Amino acid sequence: MSTTKKKILLAEDDRFLRRACETALTRRGMTVVAAGDGEEALALIRSERPDLILLDLLMPKMTGIEVLRALKADAAIRDIPVLILSNSSRELEMHDAEALGVVGYFIKANFSLQELVDRIAAMVEG
Repeated sequence: MSTTKKKILLAEDDRFLRRACETALTRRGMTVVAAGDGEEALALIRSERPDLILLDLLMPKMTGIEVLRALKADAAIRDIPVLILSNSSRELEMHDAEALGVVGYFIKANFSLQELVDRIAAMVEG
């Protein structure tokens, strides 16, 4: 049941939330690779090959939807599961993300950090 070797890529431009998530996931035994914008996230996804991607939609340089499109277009990384973590609850963005095959969608204002970590742990363990 250990997640010691599970690698999570956290793409979040909010420094405070990124640090909080990174700390909580690390305490749960996961390795966390963090990116502060979409371009950095995509580069790290390609180089690090994480077990799961936690992706914000509203980021500088490249939006989360643009990252998702690039991810799905690349056969080497398209099967990595993506969990959206966003401030956006707009139906269009949620629909676009779901159409691109995300495994879940968290609205930042509607989740607890513990709930998020539990969901990620369940996904990478099972």
